Amino acid sequence: MAPARTRARRMCFDRILPLEPQRAQRTLTDAAGRARGLAPRKSKWVNGSEIKIRFLEGTQQQIDMVKQIAPEWTQYANLSFAFTDDPSAQIRVSFDANDGAWSYIGTDNMSIPKNVATLNLGWQDEGVILHEFGHMIGLAHEHSSPMGGIVWNEEEVIRDLQGPPNFWDIPTIRFNVFQKYSVDQIFGTQFDPDSIMLYAFPDDWTKNMGATHENQQLSTMDKDFVRSSIMYPGAASPNDKAVKLEIGKSVSATLGTHDEEDLYRFEVPQRGRFVIETTGSTDVVIALFGPDDPTRLIARDDDGGAGVNARIVALLDQGAYFVQVRHYWPDGTGAYGISARSA
Repeated sequence: MAPARTRARRMCFDRILPLEPQRAQRTLTDAAGRARGLAPRKSKWVNGSEIKIRFLEGTQQQIDMVKQIAPEWTQYANLSFAFTDDPSAQIRVSFDANDGAWSYIGTDNMSIPKNVATLNLGWQDEGVILHEFGHMIGLAHEHSSPMGGIVWNEEEVIRDLQGPPNFWDIPTIRFNVFQKYSVDQIFGTQFDPDSIMLYAFPDDWTKNMGATHENQQLSTMDKDFVRSSIMYPGAASPNDKAVKLEIGKSVSATLGTHDEEDLYRFEVPQRGRFVIETTGSTDVVIALFGPDDPTRLIARDDDGGAGVNARIVALLDQGAYFVQVRHYWPDGTGAYGISARSA
């Protein structure tokens, strides 16, 4: 008699912002042409950020379990977690057993109303907590990797996930399981079958690779990826690594290596409208954070300036602001200028 197969009974929802499924996307490749953990580039926190986490509910046992397990990510990623009752916390954790397990990805959390959960743990064990907090720091599902090469047996997947405990409709299944990052800018490594971001699938869910196994711990590749130069390297705070940008003056710089990100800091002396923009022929993307908080995303822009330059116009309160600059293309390099001025 053939052994009974193991069902993927519990799966994580992909929590996305409105319009994300329709947003144009591109795939990241390395020098050998291979897509390179998996992280949407737009959702990465500023390196060195402290992320505040508040519990909206939960028993003391549930809360203590999260506090014990989730910070394992910070042993490798240059981030810190602060568990707090601060109502302005970027991350709000709930334990609704009727709502599955899910989390928004990285800085997408900043677009969610402050009284609403951004991460739910409908069930708790080490693997689930590490998986959802992996989403929280900016990682996507491993099975969504364009390098996975998974050919799904769609009829079997749909049949299983339409039943308990997920009860997903077909559009939900197609988005959470079948859709890959085929056109998005992503950070990534080669497909990792041991990643905490990969779920256990039964053999007959795929036509070409057999079952995947359940992962309860961070893989070697998970650890190496989040502490790599393209994610959260080193141990410097944003204040330590940011280059000073004086209001009204331009700074010239160069993105000299693939996946390089530059960080700038400027002070707004009093409330007013400001323009942050780049110059030159290098195709850059900028993101603005603040005030006094490198995790609070204010705006992001690609080609809002002249040519391929980025430009943000915003009404800013007094305080310190951070500007993150990267090339639009993962393998792009080049010189650029950046300035911040009152409008």
